[in-house]
Amino acid sequence: MNATDSKPVVWTNDAIAEKLETIADLLETQEANLYRVRAYRQAATTLRELKRPAREILETEGVEGLRRLPTIGVSLARAIEQLVETGKIGLLSQLQGETAPEQILATVPGIGPVLAARIYEQLGIDSLPDLEAAVYDGRLAQVPGFGAGRLRAVREVLAGRLHYRPRTPDRVRPQPPADQPPVSELLAVDREYREKARAKRLPTIAPRRFNPTRQAWLPILHTEQDSTHYTALFSNTARAHELGTTHDWVVIYRDDQNGAGQWTVVTARYGPLQGKRIVRGREEECAAYYQQSEQKQDDKVTH
Repeated sequence: MNATDSKPVVWTNDAIAEKLETIADLLETQEANLYRVRAYRQAATTLRELKRPAREILETEGVEGLRRLPTIGVSLARAIEQLVETGKIGLLSQLQGETAPEQILATVPGIGPVLAARIYEQLGIDSLPDLEAAVYDGRLAQVPGFGAGRLRAVREVLAGRLHYRPRTPDRVRPQPPADQPPVSELLAVDREYREKARAKRLPTIAPRRFNPTRQAWLPILHTEQDSTHYTALFSNTARAHELGTTHDWVVIYRDDQNGAGQWTVVTARYGPLQGKRIVRGREEECAAYYQQSEQKQDDKVTH
């Protein structure tokens, strides 16, 4: 090995704890739930006091081994696993406003940086749920580099990550898995975020991408819906800047004991839902939600 070769990072318990403490500090600064802030700090303390390396527990016992440690729950165990395996924690990148859509797409085996950039540029996809929708509705098959084998592999990987089994037909859009939040919940988070952002009632962060002056312009929301933690912020992607939708597209993240996920809420530009807020990839559910809401409103009027 020559002098220019880089050595792999060995994640000690102290190094992992430092990352968790950084997350706790950012959550506190951004006015997140204090219970969540405390959870990350307690987990950091657990790791600092742990005699056995956490990475060794992960290697021999998996995520379940980490979960058996005091104060380490599902989301924290996943965060530690992600850090040890990739060198990054997705939540930390989100809180710092530095997550690039190409990086998210490239985490899927079979999709490298070149294909990830191609998907983003041609389809405007910036999340794994949107990528999954493109697999099933045929859009991804139109991107050069995606044959039947790669499409099948990507579909299976996404099914595993999003916690449900893939359906067999290649061209059929999947039904949402049981552990996906209802669109009503996501739209409620979107509504809360945009209302508070408009009223300037949210803390702001300085995203590292497309922000040469390092201005803290991006509002960020931490909220709960039925005991589920959500983080929401406007999309800061190249596509959003290109289309002038940086204050329309809202990206919502979930990463807690109930699971992990990412969704993008936008204003529909055409079709029967034109002008309404919709969750990308779940348009049919949004249509049913609005139809049901309108029916309830009509019932109130008639009574």
